[in-house]
Amino acid sequence: MEELKNECLDCRRCELWKTRRNVVFGKGDPHADIMFIGEGPGEQEDLQGLPFVGRAGQLLDKMLDAAGIPLDSVYIANTVKCRPPHNRDPLPEEKDACRGWLKRQIELINPKVIIALGRISAADYVKEDIRIMKEHGQWIERDGRMCMAMLHPAALLRNPNLKPEAFADILKVRDYIDESK
Repeated sequence: MEELKNECLDCRRCELWKTRRNVVFGKGDPHADIMFIGEGPGEQEDLQGLPFVGRAGQLLDKMLDAAGIPLDSVYIANTVKCRPPHNRDPLPEEKDACRGWLKRQIELINPKVIIALGRISAADYVKEDIRIMKEHGQWIERDGRMCMAMLHPAALLRNPNLKPEAFADILKVRDYIDESK
C-alpha cells in the first residue's frame, strides 16, 4: 500500500494536480473489512492530505463511534485523489484518471463491504443510475463483495433531518460485519 501511495503522490494524470496542495490518498486500516469511498477531497482534506477530516468527516467519525465501529478498523478513500476547484463534482476524465489508484486500493485492502458516500461515488461503485435518496441503505453485490450507497455526511450537515436514515445505514453495515464473523 505504501508503494502505491508513493506512486500516487506524484500523479499528473489529469489537470487537478495543478491546483492541489496535497494528494489525498486514503487513511485507515489497510486490512479493513469496511471501506468508505467519498467523491473527492474538500479544502481541509487538501490542506491536510487526509480524507474526511473536515466537518463532514467529523460527523462520519461520530456516527461510526456511536454505532460501535472503531475508527481505526475502517479504510476511507475518495473517487479522486485531488481536490476539484471550488469543491465542484469531479469531471468524468478526472474520475477516469484516478480509477486505477482506487481500484488498486480496493484490491490491496480487499474489504468485505464498500460503502459509497454520496451520489457521485455511489454512481461509480454501487449503481450507475442510482437515486441516492431512494436507494441508500440497500445492499448490492458487486465484484464478489457487498456494496451500499449512503447519504454523504455533508448532505447530513445541510439537512440534519436525514441523520436518522444515515445512522440506520451505518447500523446495517455494523450488523452485516458482525454476522459475517
